[in-house]
Amino acid sequence: MNQKLIMMNTLQYAWNAFTHLFYPHICAGCGNDALPEGSELCLRCIYGLPVTDFEVHADNPVEKIFAGRLQIEAAGAHCYFSKRSPIQHMLHQLKYGGNRALGHQLGIMLGTALVQSTRFNGIDLIIPMPLFAARERRRGYNQAAVLCGGIAAVTGVPVCTVLVYRAEATETQTKKNRVERWNNMQGKFWVPDDTMAKNRHLLLVDDVVTTGATLEACGSVLLKIPGVRLSVAVLCFASD
Repeated sequence: MNQKLIMMNTLQYAWNAFTHLFYPHICAGCGNDALPEGSELCLRCIYGLPVTDFEVHADNPVEKIFAGRLQIEAAGAHCYFSKRSPIQHMLHQLKYGGNRALGHQLGIMLGTALVQSTRFNGIDLIIPMPLFAARERRRGYNQAAVLCGGIAAVTGVPVCTVLVYRAEATETQTKKNRVERWNNMQGKFWVPDDTMAKNRHLLLVDDVVTTGATLEACGSVLLKIPGVRLSVAVLCFASD
């Protein structure tokens, strides 16, 4: 029996080495091929994430974005975004590389931070920022919804993907100033049936916040639902 077990372990090791040679599993942040089992990130990238701790602080920079613009209970972003950094590589893998496992893992990290902060207690539904339907079909998924799945795994709060919709495609926000971004998003969201959300505390989730124009436009529509309270959680905070 021991000889048989040794043989099986040897064959498994050889198979793992073979598949790793032709289908390497590398870190989505830095490309390192030494990953913890079940992780899309190496330990260096996990512990090197530029964490903000915004979740535990009132009047943090994300909340200041919405001050006087959107009535929210709490808001936060888990990491700082910077160009040509591991976090940018992670976001690219999440949005364009089809790496849903990475999105789920990052969602778990965000959800853990929310749970550790008492400021996000009492959430009833998690709402992903919707993509325009044609864009979601091309991509194959909504990256915000993938993040929500990770948050739900930690919090136990259900995800609702059928509450709010994006009515039409929008131009990229990247090269627009604050006013142009706000104008670009007006009237782009709609709620066909608000029954499931009345008198509930919603958590609106997105991958990145810069000026907050997209979140504001979507959030303002959600706040028209009777009795709704709104909080916001994003993975990354990017300054202008």
